[in-house]
Amino acid sequence: MIRILIGVLGAVTTLFPDKIVALFEKHAITNPSEGTLRKWVNPAIRSEGILIVVISLLGSRLYAWMMNLTGAFGAAVLMFPDLYRKFASTVLYERPDAIEWNEQFTTGVRVIGAVYVFLGAKTYRDRHKET
Repeated sequence: MIRILIGVLGAVTTLFPDKIVALFEKHAITNPSEGTLRKWVNPAIRSEGILIVVISLLGSRLYAWMMNLTGAFGAAVLMFPDLYRKFASTVLYERPDAIEWNEQFTTGVRVIGAVYVFLGAKTYRDRHKET
């Protein structure tokens, strides 16, 4: 069930990268009009979505590896949300110093991190329950 949900989210990301970025900026940044995304961001988001769909369809070890990586990323984001914000602004925006993060986004980042840890742990447990 989780694999289907992850695949659907990958498809949505593939089809609507602009809307994903707009949603992110609406909730994460207090001054979204000040930030200029780097040119490669939307194609990278679309590529990530395609990769997630393909991996979700294939399943097996590749899906397990992706979910392990998701859980590890979630743990890092959960524990170090400020580091994530610094990294995200540097990687995603032309002028990272111009980006002002919404303070409430820290809670959102931690929630997302916790969900990623949960998903990674659940798929790990389910995989090891089968063997």
